[in-house]
Amino acid sequence: MSFEARRKRLVEGLVREGVLRSEAVIRAMLTVPRECFVLEEYREWAYVDTPLPILCGQTISAPHMCAMMCEALELRRGMRVLEVGTGSGYHAALCAEVVAPTGEGGDGFVVSVEYFTELAEFARDNLRRTGYDDRVHVVNTDGSCGVGSRELFDRVLVTAAAPSVPRPLLDVLKPGGVMVIPVGTRFSQVLLRVEKREDESVQVRGLGGCIFVSLRGKYGFEY
Repeated sequence: MSFEARRKRLVEGLVREGVLRSEAVIRAMLTVPRECFVLEEYREWAYVDTPLPILCGQTISAPHMCAMMCEALELRRGMRVLEVGTGSGYHAALCAEVVAPTGEGGDGFVVSVEYFTELAEFARDNLRRTGYDDRVHVVNTDGSCGVGSRELFDRVLVTAAAPSVPRPLLDVLKPGGVMVIPVGTRFSQVLLRVEKREDESVQVRGLGGCIFVSLRGKYGFEY
């Protein structure tokens, strides 16, 4: 079975399960080739709904978790998105496909921050080969502190578990913006949807238990 057929089968399953709901995220999941964002030895597993090892002891999240996080963010065309934890670049590409669909242009953009230099290069290469490097900018730094600029973002996506919500990431979230982040211990977390209201008060809602790799850096876990 071709990768395209496997991708379609996976997406159809996630729709039936109620994980995928919005047309934009379904389209993104059907468009972005996950097989191009995994290590060569795991390509045949690209459309099994499971995390897979990448480099530096990190993982690419299971497709259902990527879908769930994208849905929780309520992404729309034209949004500016900050992702903390680029990994292989797959989730950044999904976000980019929603905020700036392929072939349609627009102002949507993703800034993705990766702690590990080797992974940042891996992601840049994957994004370049799949044509998303025009909408995703990868920065190699401590993402728990933000991206090192005063730019504000409509959405913040954190793909590694933090002991608490990092203040610098709240600071770069626009009023009315949404952050999705796993928070807890190294081995057990809750996926949180954090909404920053127009008056800059914060509303937090739990979306269920999860297990992510640990966030590195100043506001992550100590190593």
